[in-house]
Amino acid sequence: MSAEKTIVPRRSLLYMPGANRRALEKAQSIDCDTIIFDLEDAVAGSAKAQARAQVEAALGDYQYGYRELVVRCNALETEWGMDDLRTFATAPISALLFPKIESSEQISRIKKELAALGSTLPLWIMIETPGGVLNLQHVAADSSVTCLVMGTSDLVKELRAQHTPSRSNLDYALQHCVLVARHLRKDIFDGVHLDFRNLQRLRDACEAGRAMGFDGKTLIHPDQVPIANEIFGYGQDDLDHARAVLDTWHRASEQGRGVAELDGQLIENLHAEEARRIVAQAQALARRETTAGDREPAPIC
Repeated sequence: MSAEKTIVPRRSLLYMPGANRRALEKAQSIDCDTIIFDLEDAVAGSAKAQARAQVEAALGDYQYGYRELVVRCNALETEWGMDDLRTFATAPISALLFPKIESSEQISRIKKELAALGSTLPLWIMIETPGGVLNLQHVAADSSVTCLVMGTSDLVKELRAQHTPSRSNLDYALQHCVLVARHLRKDIFDGVHLDFRNLQRLRDACEAGRAMGFDGKTLIHPDQVPIANEIFGYGQDDLDHARAVLDTWHRASEQGRGVAELDGQLIENLHAEEARRIVAQAQALARRETTAGDREPAPIC
């Protein structure tokens, strides 16, 4: 199956607190690729039931258009987890996201409960503990797990580390998780940037995350969305170059050559594969925009 048929743009993934009714409404006009309806960290214990009900209602009442919809449930080990699971097991969403996953036993339990509810929803898992990082290759190999999400705030706490602008103290953990994701051919998304009003720091973090290999960035504020879309996306120059690479490669292949040259740079099959991915994402976004209409991002107050 070609990348063009399977690629899903996930440059920007915006956490939307389920307890904030206004936020759920405003999310209809925010140009993020994915909305993560959050029932966990962003919701106080006393508001869990209310948040769950509001997200369930929003899925029926609001039109989120092209946006991929994911619900972050509370862990099944908590008093709220099973109610979250029952409510959204067959909801019109793309996946369920579960926090603090460290073992295959957790995945097995979630799958068993979902099967009992007649659900085959894909699972996204959060990597936010030392155990989650160290056991990731085994846990994420399960076919029901389709995407990986870094929970860097909790990871810093669990490591007894500190938040630093460069995040160099997390390099090993982040690189290990990206390596596992690439090995398993699954998307992986970088953790949130807490200093949400400092957009230059966000840009720096997005550029570092993309350079490390992340597919997108999880976000906590609508103002962060345009930067994530820019850094984890591709501009017209990128698209033009990718098409030129493919044209050059096709001509070389037709002539029986295994390498080609474009603007003084060697072109091999690996460059053609990357070019195909860039073109496929651009085509996916173009198809989405033809059905979405013109929408302006709106702030959440």
